[in-house]
Amino acid sequence: MTQPSPMDDWINAVRRELGIETDVDVTAILDVARVAAHGVARPAAPVTTFLLGVAAAAGVEPAEAARRIEALAEGWISTDSA
Repeated sequence: MTQPSPMDDWINAVRRELGIETDVDVTAILDVARVAAHGVARPAAPVTTFLLGVAAAAGVEPAEAARRIEALAEGWISTDSA
């Protein structure tokens, strides 16, 4: 039996605190954050993962939402001139 990681402990504590029973796909969330951070801007990572959660709460399948967000971020062309 493997020992829970600090991330597992954290996720379980937050789930208990908020009364959330939904499974958490950490890999998908981190992938979405990475693609948003690199394809859009670093601050897009936490905002995008929040929007992923909102979509899931609204009934969008998380894997589908993640796929769509990643595709959008990968094709994103920044209008920032900096």
